[in-house]
Amino acid sequence: MAEIFPLDLIESLAMEVDTFKNTSNDLERNCWLTVHRFQHGVLPSEYDIREIPEDLYLQLLAHCKAIQGNA
Repeated sequence: MAEIFPLDLIESLAMEVDTFKNTSNDLERNCWLTVHRFQHGVLPSEYDIREIPEDLYLQLLAHCKAIQGNA
């Protein structure tokens, strides 16, 4: 069963996703970077293979897609 994260966390992370738009418009990448930094406290290095919470990533990605669809 997928874990459901608080909306205030998702909204806070969604604002962080926007900070990566200067380097890439790839929403999936930007969500992954944001969740990685949230989970591990740092951005990933080139060969970083640490896992991130997939449920959090998917919930954030869906939220960001919904926001872009309503923009």
